[in-house]
Formats: sequence, C-alpha cells, structure tokens
Amino acid sequence: MDIKTTQHGVIIGRFQTPELHSEHIKLIQYVLDRHEKVILFLGVSPTLANKKHPMDFITRKYMIEEQFGISKLTIMPLSDNKSNEIWSKQLDSKIKEVFPLGSVTIYGSRDSFIPYYFGVNKTLELQPDVFVSATDIREVASKKVISSSEFRAGIIYSVYNQFPVVYSTVDVAIIKDDEILLGQKLGETQWRFIGGFVDTTDESDEVAAKRETLEETGLEVADLEYVCSMQVEDWRYRGIKDRSIMTRFFKAKYIFGCPTPQDDINALKWFKLTPELENILVEEHKKLFKKLINV
Repeated sequence: MDIKTTQHGVIIGRFQTPELHSEHIKLIQYVLDRHEKVILFLGVSPTLANKKHPMDFITRKYMIEEQFGISKLTIMPLSDNKSNEIWSKQLDSKIKEVFPLGSVTIYGSRDSFIPYYFGVNKTLELQPDVFVSATDIREVASKKVISSSEFRAGIIYSVYNQFPVVYSTVDVAIIKDDEILLGQKLGETQWRFIGGFVDTTDESDEVAAKRETLEETGLEVADLEYVCSMQVEDWRYRGIKDRSIMTRFFKAKYIFGCPTPQDDINALKWFKLTPELENILVEEHKKLFKKLINV
C-alpha cells in the first residue's frame, strides 16, 4: 500500500511532557501533511499521576490542540491493557468507529507500540532526527518551581486527581529472652517499636521488617512471626482523608549485634516485657502492644 494514497492516518503515543518537544511536533505534522483525516490516540494508564504517566488524558489533549488545532486532528483516549491482543482489537474497533471506510496507516516513533500491535491495519515507525528523552524532560520539569497562579493550580489539580493513598509500614517487636527492645525519637519522651515505611524494592513485609531493624538498630533478627495489621493514627496524617498508614506488626527474635540508635532513632533500650510497658509507649503503638501480649 502506498502511504500517499492512504486516506486516513492514526498516531499513537503518550506525549507525557509539559510541552510538545521537537520530535513530537515533527511526527504529528508528518502525518497531518499526508492524510485527509487523522486520529491521535493518547495512551491512558490505569494508574493515576505517577512518574511515568504524570498527566491525564484531557491535559495532554489540550496541549496538542493548542499546537495543532482541531480541524484535521481528532484526539481520543486509548486505555492500556495487559493483553496485547485485546488492546489491538480495541484499537482497531475505535479506528473503525471513526473511519468505517477507507484504508488506514498507524504511525509510531522510537520505542512505539508497533511490536505489541496485532491488528489488521498497516503500521509505520518513523525514526526521529534526534533522540529526545521524555523521562529527562519530566525530571527537569519536576525540579522547576514557577511563581504563578496557574502553576499552583496545577499542583492542586494533580493532588486532587490521585487515588487515595494507604502507606505501607512495618513495626517490629524485637525479643531477647524476657526483654523487648524499644526506640525513642529525638524530642520524644515515650518509647516505640522499631519500624518504618516499606520500600518499593522490598520483596516482602518480612524483608522490610529486617531491613528497618538493621537500619535503625544495627541488629540482626530472625524467626519473624506475624502478629497483626492495623491502621496507625499517625499525627502527620490526622484529618487528611485521602492519606493513611497501614502497618504490619511482627515479633522477631534477637540474634546478634549491639543496639546502636541509627536513622531517625535517637535512643534504644531493653525493657522487661510486662503489661505495664503500655504506659510508656507512644499512643499509636499501644494497640499494637495489646495485640503482642495477647498472642
């Protein structure tokens, strides 16, 4: 099929940059110059506002329309799918709805959809003149603060259009014979269990619990035993309805090492494990302690 005789053009991309860069513009203009009508499908992730997909569909649609107008260009969302076959069928169906007659060529650029497309339409990958990294552009944009009402409104829009977040944490009751190790943060008079946030690199809650123990105390522990999970009423998120903390609480056996306060822990101390210990704990850990002594 000769591209010049193809009636309709289709572009698929994400365009996740604060403004269209030079290769974006070349791609879109190339297709517009060769076809009577063009659909531009913007890939839409099932997750909201992450580093790879920071902007929603409508924000990117407005950005492209500001540059190219709407006379020849129809911009539509295209949802991601874990199945390339289903995604391809959905794409072909959407194209057929807009272009029921005539031939179609689908265009992509570097690292495009083409290897994952199993549909019926012709595809063409356009090679860029220069390499432009959208990831690098986003990284630069993330560090740039602009003093304007539009910038501040954009921050508010981004936060309001996220899913509610439940932060995952772990807490550990480190046991040595009839004693338990507790930590104290700078400026606090009460004591707490060792713990912290689960990292994205932690393979499990158990791995996170061991890592936090090592980071905050320098100790090695073993024989982790799950005690309970519960929502922690952390003062930092009090009154914030779309943020909360859910902790997984473990009991662990002390193996070896000298307790050394590290990270955000200012002091460490062994205590006799008795019910009265609840009185010296921070408020958010008292419920955890009750679960521990009733195991």
